[in-house]
Amino acid sequence: MRLATDPLKTQKVYLLLRDQIATGDLPAGSRLPGEPSLAVDFNVSRVTIRRALARLAEEGMVERRAGSGTFVKGEKPKVHAVIADVANVFGHLIEMGRSTDVRLLSFEYMRPPEVVRDALHLAVDEQVQRSTRVRLVDGVAFSYLTAYVPERIGRVYSEADLAQMPLLELMERTGLRSEEARQEISAVLAGPDVAEALDVDVGAPLVSLTRVVYGPQEQGMEYLHALYRPDRYTLQMDLVRTGSKSARHWSPTVRARPRTVRRQRVAAKKR
Repeated sequence: MRLATDPLKTQKVYLLLRDQIATGDLPAGSRLPGEPSLAVDFNVSRVTIRRALARLAEEGMVERRAGSGTFVKGEKPKVHAVIADVANVFGHLIEMGRSTDVRLLSFEYMRPPEVVRDALHLAVDEQVQRSTRVRLVDGVAFSYLTAYVPERIGRVYSEADLAQMPLLELMERTGLRSEEARQEISAVLAGPDVAEALDVDVGAPLVSLTRVVYGPQEQGMEYLHALYRPDRYTLQMDLVRTGSKSARHWSPTVRARPRTVRRQRVAAKKR
């Protein structure tokens, strides 16, 4: 885990330099300005510059040569991102579970936090299964997932099952069918545990998604809090123009095939 003196400044310098390399402003083979010049350009300390360059070197974008300086590498590694269709919630969940890898960090039964109990419409004495997982694409972590499932549903599958199969499929083993979901999307800063799991700086920006899944008669099935690396996870929605005359408006449209795919990042997103 990286513990930068000023993680937000380190992240800013890292992102700016990465974008300059991705767009060709710093072409392959070129030498970056020295640390003192970069510190002046970005109005930060040399320690911050050094940490940002170290991140670029770790990711294979630059090469640091003793006595010569820092050079942009000619061949950039292929990095894929997960593209999620916001309008197709359930297709996205199952498809992503099948096309990415998962690492189970924790698994337990407990009394739920009040916000979880209320969202899932649980009785005061009901327990939940809480699991924490990290999902990976191309062997690299991109999401940190904390899921709460009512105990009566969670007992149907085991800890080993959860480490191998998508959670939604496991829940539907009970005979329940997910029918609707409510989700909220915002942004947060990474805390120490999440930063270590996702290999980012403490304080790095993350996409935060909270989703509550319901079955028939609004029976609560899952409360999910997901944190995503924005450089490795993209949320998108396809829209169609509907209505007539002055009432025309944009509405979500769901494609026949889930849009959770892996693709090589475009220039603005290349590492």
